[in-house]
Amino acid sequence: MNDLPVVNSVRAPLPFEASFEQIPEDEAQTGAELAEALHGIMQTTFRDSGHATRSVHAKGHGLLRGHITVLDNLPAELAQGAFAKPVTLPVFMRFSTNPGDILDDKVSTPRGLAVKIVGVEGARLPGSDGEVTQDFVMQNAKAFTAATPKDFLKTLKLLAKTTDKAPGMKKALSAVLRGVEATLESLGGESGTLKSLGGHPQTHILGESFSSVVPMLYGPYYAKVAVVPVSSNLTALTDLHVDFGGNPDGLRAAVEAYFAQSGGSWEVRVQLATDLEKMPIEDASVQWPEDLSPYVTVARIDLAPQAAWSPENVQQIDDGMAFSPWHGLAAHRPLGGVMRVRKPAYEMSSGFRAEHNGCPIHEPRPSATP
Repeated sequence: MNDLPVVNSVRAPLPFEASFEQIPEDEAQTGAELAEALHGIMQTTFRDSGHATRSVHAKGHGLLRGHITVLDNLPAELAQGAFAKPVTLPVFMRFSTNPGDILDDKVSTPRGLAVKIVGVEGARLPGSDGEVTQDFVMQNAKAFTAATPKDFLKTLKLLAKTTDKAPGMKKALSAVLRGVEATLESLGGESGTLKSLGGHPQTHILGESFSSVVPMLYGPYYAKVAVVPVSSNLTALTDLHVDFGGNPDGLRAAVEAYFAQSGGSWEVRVQLATDLEKMPIEDASVQWPEDLSPYVTVARIDLAPQAAWSPENVQQIDDGMAFSPWHGLAAHRPLGGVMRVRKPAYEMSSGFRAEHNGCPIHEPRPSATP
């Protein structure tokens, strides 16, 4: 791979080859066990609340509508899939936190962002025929906490055992872990594990940058995708401490307060892979070096002031939609074992919610979006 051309000290994107994915013989079994563990989480939370929530990222903090504009005159390697041509399309955004049960926000865990673009054109992924959406499911990190599907399964099984258990203890532990993480970061370090267990800093969710953390096809190449706040009113929230007081839904309140007064803008950025060894597909825990391939902007998302949490949006977006990287174009097929084993889990989760809530899951069409 060392004979690739170099432009401005950055290598040219690496064309994807099928051999880059290595599928273990027992991967289907791992996927089945993963779906079973997630199904157990959903059964537990449904039994407790009478409402079916997602198996992960169950708690939403903002349900928002806006528009995405693909930039004009993108170079050929970036003008791919949903970003193949300049266009403005409706977009939905759902901000969330990681656990599968609905916790007090003082249990501070990693944040998520799901984006659904409506009106994309092109060949579809299996199971999404006839749809016109492209979903990107992201975390506020640049790599996944587990390297392989089996590592992910082990972690998930441990977390599943804590679902709906000892909420008071979780709050106390989270406070301790935040302190440990803060000390670690003051020394120049960071721990994804501590953050996932409750040690995430108690900061404003709208100041976060998000990425797909795992790769996907990007036309003939492969890449990671990020969504980064760029308007000054959003970047002012980055790393801003939020005092929730006694409100267990403090993050949601903060998002509501912000969008009651302000809109905001984010950039969609793409990091094209240039080196298979340093930007692997099957090890999801590797953060790709940006000195070899920086994130480059391909689109902009703009949201106007709005009600960030309304009964209408809860029904239409939180309960009525599923966000899955498998809802989309063949040009953006998810890659790697962690994503492959999650496909049955996404399908199980949306089916469970539809059945138990009596609310059909649907994919929006351009005519149905404002």
